[in-house]
Amino acid sequence: MLDFHTHSLLSDGLLLPTELIRRAVVKGYRAIAVTDHVDTSNLEIVIEGLLEACESANRYWDISAIPGVEITHVPLQLIAELSKKARQLGAKLVLVHGETLSEPVLAGTNRAALEADIDILAHPGLISMQEAELARERGIFLELSTRRGHCLGNGHVAKMAIITGAPLLVNTDSHGPSDLLTEQQAQRIAQGAGLNEKQIAQLRQNAQSLLERLVSRPRPLT
Repeated sequence: MLDFHTHSLLSDGLLLPTELIRRAVVKGYRAIAVTDHVDTSNLEIVIEGLLEACESANRYWDISAIPGVEITHVPLQLIAELSKKARQLGAKLVLVHGETLSEPVLAGTNRAALEADIDILAHPGLISMQEAELARERGIFLELSTRRGHCLGNGHVAKMAIITGAPLLVNTDSHGPSDLLTEQQAQRIAQGAGLNEKQIAQLRQNAQSLLERLVSRPRPLT
């Protein structure tokens, strides 16, 4: 299992980053990104903590632990600025909390995120075809979420991605140990969103491609 969207107690998760990673190891994960919620108030401290936790896990355990952030509920004008700053501070993966159907995300967040330097637009809800085309053009992954509430838009997101050729991923958005899934469970979520066997196989290729990109991404000099 490759999972690029999880949370520790550095934001609203239940576990320390190291325990979250350890539980992923036991679950059979090959890679996990810890992508805690950030805004202007906590960006630096979250990235500093995740860099240390992921570095320790990668040194001693058989898993690729990736430090990242999910830029969440911020003014549209700050999304590009925060994504750039997150990169400079050492985040290897940048997500933006998209316009999920289950939360009052500011309209226009999907578009602003896709115009910024990010890797994944998380649970983008009723994303437009034009936005999905922009994701394809910019190589930004759209997320099918296994999380309750956020998954309500999965069928629409999958449809827009299939029509436009935008790349898709399945992520858990885990906040606690019971949220971590097996690859087989994640595949069933994708099937439920309307993907066929060939498209599900492409999801696995997408995840592997992203992992290779992230592992090779150097940490900025400070």
